[in-house]
Amino acid sequence: MKRLLLLSVLPLALLAGCKEEQVATPQPVAMTDEALGHYCQMNLTEHAGPKAQVHLAGAPAPLFFSQVRDAISYQRMPEQSHAITAIYVNDMARAPSWKNPGTENWIAAEDAHFVVGSQRVGGMGAAELVPFSDPQAAADFAELHGGRVLRLAEIADDAVLAPEDKPAAEPETQDYRERLRQLSAGREG
Repeated sequence: MKRLLLLSVLPLALLAGCKEEQVATPQPVAMTDEALGHYCQMNLTEHAGPKAQVHLAGAPAPLFFSQVRDAISYQRMPEQSHAITAIYVNDMARAPSWKNPGTENWIAAEDAHFVVGSQRVGGMGAAELVPFSDPQAAADFAELHGGRVLRLAEIADDAVLAPEDKPAAEPETQDYRERLRQLSAGREG
């Protein structure tokens, strides 16, 4: 009988030993004045608009991003090789202002309602994905600033991975070229 009991318990013990350890989801980290953007290496608090933090497996600290769009782009890049354990974004429904998006008002990116295609630009002057915990706050922002409300899984890759469309020539550049042409024509005549 003891042998039969031992044989029935042994497979359970072996299965328990083989069970993969569950890695706890890291908590968001408060953004400090020393936090630097992963790509630009600039101080985050010097730039307006929502920020993001990406936690990587085995990394002691998250990567901070000057724009939410950059963090989602980082997540979706084919070259991204480290396991991402969490992405947190500023909850703009609880942000003091656009200029001051907050240091501790983080929500998980997959829980956010994003305004995509608004007229507001992020901290680096590019199009931004504006995150909200409250869908009504997101809808109100979209009504005021344009864009549409989407969940993270609904945002197309080209909204974050494609380069931004820029005008062929800035008006100041055109004006400068015209003045240069006129000056050159004056010297020739």
